[in-house]
Amino acid sequence: GGAASFMLALLICVAVLGPIFAPFDPIAVSFQRLQGPSTTYLMGTDHYGRDVFSRVLHGAWISLYIGLGSAVICALVATLIGLMTGYMGGLLDSLAQRGVDAVMALPLLLLMLVLMMIIGASMTSLPLALGIIYGVRNSRVVRSAVLVAKECPYVDAARAIGRGTWGIMAVHIFRNIVDPIIVIATIVWGQAILVEATVSFLGFGVPPPLPSWGRMVSEGRPFLESAPWISVFSGFAITMAVYSLNMLGDALRDVLDPRLRH
Repeated sequence: GGAASFMLALLICVAVLGPIFAPFDPIAVSFQRLQGPSTTYLMGTDHYGRDVFSRVLHGAWISLYIGLGSAVICALVATLIGLMTGYMGGLLDSLAQRGVDAVMALPLLLLMLVLMMIIGASMTSLPLALGIIYGVRNSRVVRSAVLVAKECPYVDAARAIGRGTWGIMAVHIFRNIVDPIIVIATIVWGQAILVEATVSFLGFGVPPPLPSWGRMVSEGRPFLESAPWISVFSGFAITMAVYSLNMLGDALRDVLDPRLRH
């Protein structure tokens, strides 16, 4: 948990401060094409003469922004669906669960590609689409926690003193299901970065010339033998970001779940 937190903090610092201290414009082309790593170009240059190091720094902000936006939207959607269906039950629950079944039956990557072709890829549409899809898919975890919480004595006591449905959900149930929501959001943050990189790798993600790690890996494929640094450094950045967030999510799950503390 400590190592994952340190790596995540380092990535956030790079994402926030990297564009300020980047030595070159990440989209500026030059005649210094396919230059290897050196004191001038720390990670070399690509086939357009763009500085790979500057592009990796700017790509960190884009990837973490899309991942964090997806995680926040996922938490909101999963909480809303899980609370309403888990507490109210009945026809609403049945209809919602059939919709969740339909979303979970479709491969995530295929669903994202279809959405990007329909609504277009942008810095707004990517986290929105990812957040809604992940929110629907993870709503059952929240619903399960709600089903357990609503049978607790404090909920019966709240009903006995006349507290309404929305009050019980907002005050008594929500505060007792925050832990799984935090874990879900943390893990989805890393998964969203990976999916965004995959979609960008296939050409449907962040529109050029914005530097996306996934697009950088794709652009470096034809030069893997002559200039492997184009893909290697961006691929390493994706690996470290997703690994640190997944490890942090596992650590939070172990800390927040009493059954796993020992």
